[in-house]
Amino acid sequence: MNKLPLIIKREYLAKVRNKSFVIMTFLSPILMVGMIVLIAYLTKINDNEKHVICILNESDYFSNVFLNTGSTSYVDFKNISLRQAKDSTASMGYYGLLYIPSGTNLEMVSANSYLFTKEVPSTLVLEKLEAIFEERLRQERLSEMGVSAAEFASIDESFDINTATFAGQQNIKGINEIKAVIGGGFGYLIMMFIIIYGGFVMRSVIEEKTSRIIEVIISSVKPFQLMLGKIIGTSLAGITQFAIWIVSAGVLLLIAFSILNIDLDALNGSGTASVPGVGSHVAPPVPMGDQTLQIYAQELFQIPWLMLISFFLVYFLLGYLIYSSIYAAIGAAVDNETDTQQFIFPIILPLMLAIYVGFFSVFSNPHGPIAVGFSLFPLTSPIVMLMRLPSGIGTGGVPIWELVTSILLLIITFIGIVWLAAKIYRVGILMYGKRPTYRELFKWLKY
Repeated sequence: MNKLPLIIKREYLAKVRNKSFVIMTFLSPILMVGMIVLIAYLTKINDNEKHVICILNESDYFSNVFLNTGSTSYVDFKNISLRQAKDSTASMGYYGLLYIPSGTNLEMVSANSYLFTKEVPSTLVLEKLEAIFEERLRQERLSEMGVSAAEFASIDESFDINTATFAGQQNIKGINEIKAVIGGGFGYLIMMFIIIYGGFVMRSVIEEKTSRIIEVIISSVKPFQLMLGKIIGTSLAGITQFAIWIVSAGVLLLIAFSILNIDLDALNGSGTASVPGVGSHVAPPVPMGDQTLQIYAQELFQIPWLMLISFFLVYFLLGYLIYSSIYAAIGAAVDNETDTQQFIFPIILPLMLAIYVGFFSVFSNPHGPIAVGFSLFPLTSPIVMLMRLPSGIGTGGVPIWELVTSILLLIITFIGIVWLAAKIYRVGILMYGKRPTYRELFKWLKY
């Protein structure tokens, strides 16, 4: 194995000195940051757009209920016909006209009201107007039943049950989902790294195989050493590129947001808009108080970040070595990238399954049989286990035996996969001119 460091060094330098590698290393952060800044800027512009709605109210039921907000303004029309109101709204370029006819009762008036617009109105605008009508109808119906609005408000108050651990620590809603998203982010990074840089290993093997240089190399190096050197060398080059991306993208984001004066909250979307004059059940979520924010901050601070990052590196390394070994075996078995398509999907399928099934299972029940099973299965555990680890290890988190079992299964699987991949690599690296089938690959394992 004394030649392995030379192979690793050769693969690493060959990759980092490649022109396309250098260009994409410095160009990708610029493109990613540019896309994020563009989305944030367009979102900011979209949120600043104001809808002006004209109101022709011929009834007595909707006086002083349409109040201007940051995104919607209302213009009242008086003593004009519906046709004149439509023409005026269209000529002035306003968003739409809300027509409220006269009637003997509120139910009739509401049923015959119309919103006239040039195009199909947005859902957000409709929800605001419908909420106002719903609240006005509710108040009228309550009044007919002898219930005042204040009395109904006291009845309609929402209720949240208090939760706490047996140790007396207060729990809050949504913290498990937040932790799962954090772990899922780490898992998603692993998946993307495997797909991108595993493909690099495969293409490197195909390139050397088609150029016939591999025949010269294996005359002095064992196929297993060559395969392992390619995997490790390419992974080191990928880690180098990934680190440069993270640092440069972070710096560029801070510079771009500071120069363009873009609020980071713009990336969260406009959220739920406020509706004036309506009850609490249709109002936007009440902002969290200082105490609730402190609890969320404490929960996030108590996430074992050092442990999470440490196990991220462990699962990242083992997961990448397993999948890159498979990629290397596929590259040795075929003559060009076109022939790899029949083998790629079965490799990517467990990664996709881990992401989607992991999110559904961990969100609903992080300690359920589905989440536990996928966090133990070696081909999905690097992603699913990381979704569960933000809850900690031991009581209330991942049991120690599950974590140890998961890592041991990964190590055993890695040894087995490398052993099988080396067999395919040893035979396939010198095979030319024929696309192998799964049956032929199985035969190669017996050689």
